[in-house]
Amino acid sequence: MRPLKIITGDSATGPVLQIIGDLDHYTAPELRDVLLTLGLRPGDRLVLDLAEMHFCDSSGITALLAARNHAQAADADIALAAVPANTLRILRIVGLDQVFPLHEDVAAATRP
Repeated sequence: MRPLKIITGDSATGPVLQIIGDLDHYTAPELRDVLLTLGLRPGDRLVLDLAEMHFCDSSGITALLAARNHAQAADADIALAAVPANTLRILRIVGLDQVFPLHEDVAAATRP
């Protein structure tokens, strides 16, 4: 198990959260807690940079959905950037690749 580290940054389109490590049953609440601190505004795009996420279980997927719900509640958008192949496979199997906008990297996800 790798500890989770979340680095918060900003872009022209809104906040960017870099997710590093494992997003699982033990660490998913950390992402939910960080979401509550974000000052999302209508029209913002919350970008989750998953390039350094090593593992994501069903609790992690649920936390990603919580991020989507948080963004929608603020009248904002969400995008996932640099989704690792193993997580992308899961998203495709359960149809969440149709729910989340997916981008190759943060630069693409933050393009206005």
